[in-house]
Amino acid sequence: MSASDASAVATPDATEGPKPLSLDVAVENVSTCQRRVKVTIPRGDIDRYRDEAIGDLMPTALLPGFRPGRAPRRLVSSRFKSELSDQIRSKLLTDAMSQVSEQQKLSPISEPDLDVNAVLLPDEGPMTFEFSIEVRPEFDLPQWKGLAISRPARDITDADVDEALAGHLRERARFVPHDGSPAAGDLIVAKLVFKDGDRVLSEADEAEIIVRDRLSFADAELPGFAKLVAKAKPGTNVTTTVKVSDEAALDDVRGKDVTMELTVLDVKRLELPEMTPTLLEELGGFDSAEALKDAVRKQLEGQLEWHRRRQVRQQVASALTSSASWDLPPSLLRRQAQRELERAILELRRSGFDDDSIRRHVNELRQSVMASTGRALKEHFILERIAEDEGIADTAADYDEEIRAVAAQSGESPRRVRASLERRGLMDVLRNQIIERKTIDLITSHASFKDTPFEFSRPDAEAIDHAVCGMVVGEEEIPVATQPEPAARPGQRS
Repeated sequence: MSASDASAVATPDATEGPKPLSLDVAVENVSTCQRRVKVTIPRGDIDRYRDEAIGDLMPTALLPGFRPGRAPRRLVSSRFKSELSDQIRSKLLTDAMSQVSEQQKLSPISEPDLDVNAVLLPDEGPMTFEFSIEVRPEFDLPQWKGLAISRPARDITDADVDEALAGHLRERARFVPHDGSPAAGDLIVAKLVFKDGDRVLSEADEAEIIVRDRLSFADAELPGFAKLVAKAKPGTNVTTTVKVSDEAALDDVRGKDVTMELTVLDVKRLELPEMTPTLLEELGGFDSAEALKDAVRKQLEGQLEWHRRRQVRQQVASALTSSASWDLPPSLLRRQAQRELERAILELRRSGFDDDSIRRHVNELRQSVMASTGRALKEHFILERIAEDEGIADTAADYDEEIRAVAAQSGESPRRVRASLERRGLMDVLRNQIIERKTIDLITSHASFKDTPFEFSRPDAEAIDHAVCGMVVGEEEIPVATQPEPAARPGQRS
């Protein structure tokens, strides 16, 4: 039985609804977020449910020699004993779980760990079952009104637009063969081999890499990459070391320096396209360069808003979680790490970031995902408490707005975006995003602000979809940052 099944059962009303169960409940605090619950249902309640089940069955019960509804109660009970037992057990479990959650004020954050098939309905005596459940930790709510917050401020200039437009044109540029060494912004095709001693951890046969100062993998980062390949040509072999993330998939290489062998297969130089009517059409049906620049400006404004929300949220989170010293179970962090990555991707996609920017952010998160998930979960629990106390809830209109924003950036219809989120089980991620954003808005409405100058960052890292260890925890579930339609993302700043 799932938590949603249990929560779907209304709390019994003593005057109008069914009589509540006379439960004996013992709750053991295993850890901050884990509870072990033992429930005992007395014989009187079992017999009451049995009488009700038999009474419901009597009018339609078919037994040889008796007309429908005329068979003796004792014979009906005997003939349908197995079916009745399953029905009674299921109803008792459903009602008991709902009542326990309500009476014990549990705030579950996952489905209860209950083996329904192991629960037996006894012929005599009480029915007892146990289950484990993860709950929101108990804590004193921090003071959230009157925070002093700095927030980034900037007027989008023509120079910002021109630089972002140049970045977008690079997406339409051609890479042409080049005999010399690569410069920053050029592309190399390389074979990569990663080793821990003599053990080969992973390989990439034809990795296409834009030459930038840093090279970002899913579980490692290599600084000084542009300098490393500055004199390389096709056929050049380069060997260096890469420090593996402390949260990499393989325990025995976490935090270690491993060897990277790079063989340059090809070097290509970037050749920017001319701004022609054909190119404007390909970029999204723009009728002039000015119309394209207007679209770029709008997207930069969306990205600036993301940076503003991010910095404000970081300060709010720091203030709210400064006293949250409670620990979270590693099993919970591992499960929620995937959700944290999915939430980050949705936020970035909603704000109009391109695939390269999203890949850089996701690779950075992957390398410290457990720590960042712990901070995010604590923040989430506190924001949920504030939302409950202040009556903040999600509405159908909230989901429509979020989905429209994602659709506008991805070039897909809202219907297709919604279907994709539902298919991948991400609607709960969207729900948390909505509640948290509305709660942050409430907190900031009671805060004082000081504007600080903001500069758009220039991408200095090239992120590639490869893990040094050969795998990423939960890699098959990481949502792919699919390439949106060109019209949806005319700017490229991170």
